[in-house]
Amino acid sequence: MWSRKEGLLKPTIAAVLLSMTGVLPAGMATPTAAQAPAVASHASQESGASDAQREKRAQEIFLQLAQKLIVSAAEAMPADKYGFAPSEGEFKGVRTFGQQVKHLAATNYILAAAALNEEAPADAGDEAGPEAVRTKAEILAYLDDSFAHLGRAIAAIGDQGIAVKTSPISPLPAKAVTRLALIDEALIHAFDHYGQMVEYLRMNGVVPPGSRP
Repeated sequence: MWSRKEGLLKPTIAAVLLSMTGVLPAGMATPTAAQAPAVASHASQESGASDAQREKRAQEIFLQLAQKLIVSAAEAMPADKYGFAPSEGEFKGVRTFGQQVKHLAATNYILAAAALNEEAPADAGDEAGPEAVRTKAEILAYLDDSFAHLGRAIAAIGDQGIAVKTSPISPLPAKAVTRLALIDEALIHAFDHYGQMVEYLRMNGVVPPGSRP
């Protein structure tokens, strides 16, 4: 049941199976009462690591989807339409298309920083993004880099050596904040603004790439 290596007792695969299923292969002895907690702890650690890897992979898939849809939509809008904002109906004071993209990107930066226990970029401002970033090319570069930062946060899922902190733009209280929750918040926010970007595109006669055959 137990193997000795470098002076330490370690549970065998059979012992771990017992802790997970309650069944041992024929002929294997049941761990003693003293051994059982170590077996259970070992299995729990393995299960936790496996869960973290699955969560990381799921978030990577969502990030790839979000980045593909949002970046392609931002690329599809003509540069001379980045200053467009709806004027008919109840749209007074809404962001222009370019401002929508910058706001989305700035929020990615801010929440990714919190998920990595880093300071948010000062030029992210109040989720508006840097004033110096104005042209389509500059906004696209800023957007791409924001997704790279979010990718770093996802890569840190399961890393106990990297702390997490609250963000002033997040509704999550300190006791509820987790790295995964901050990443989910960023992706939910990004898809919300993607929906608005789609409307702006269609108002200008552009079919969003994600909706094309």
